[in-house]
Amino acid sequence: MTKLLQISQLGDPVLRQTSQPIYQIQDGWVQTLIGDLLTTLRESNGVGIAAPQVGQPYRLLIVASRPNARYPNAPEMQPTVMINPHILKHSNEMAKDWEGCLSVPGIRGLVPRYTAIEVEYTTAEGKLQQQQLTDFVARIFQHELDHLNGLVFLDRLESVQDVITDQEYLKRIVDSPSGETR
Repeated sequence: MTKLLQISQLGDPVLRQTSQPIYQIQDGWVQTLIGDLLTTLRESNGVGIAAPQVGQPYRLLIVASRPNARYPNAPEMQPTVMINPHILKHSNEMAKDWEGCLSVPGIRGLVPRYTAIEVEYTTAEGKLQQQQLTDFVARIFQHELDHLNGLVFLDRLESVQDVITDQEYLKRIVDSPSGETR
């Protein structure tokens, strides 16, 4: 049975550590952590989560884009568990968009990210996988990968002027006919 884990908040030292690789993917603790991360992600209305966000300094993240209260316009995808992930290639093109974080509640930042990336990771079943990610899903991956490297989205801001509250962000989406932030 999986359990809901407590999410580490900004200021917790684990969020600033470089995470350690996972070598024995089929170990019980790894599979338990995967299940608990999936439960925690679903219950917290996130679109991605990394092991350090629940106090575990390991190179494990989940990308799970879906429309929810925090990201009403997110595309739908199946949750993808990624162990020891890294970027193989990225586009030259970058785009700025609003990001929030379960570990930094209440605020959003306008963060520049690559618009297309090619990634490699090991699945929960132990298979090496390569995948192309674009747009919002590529943004989620890059955000979660930063957690594995001891970074949070605030570290990527170009200006402190690029910060708003969650309340203001959601108001802008609701008030915008296109669903885009203004």
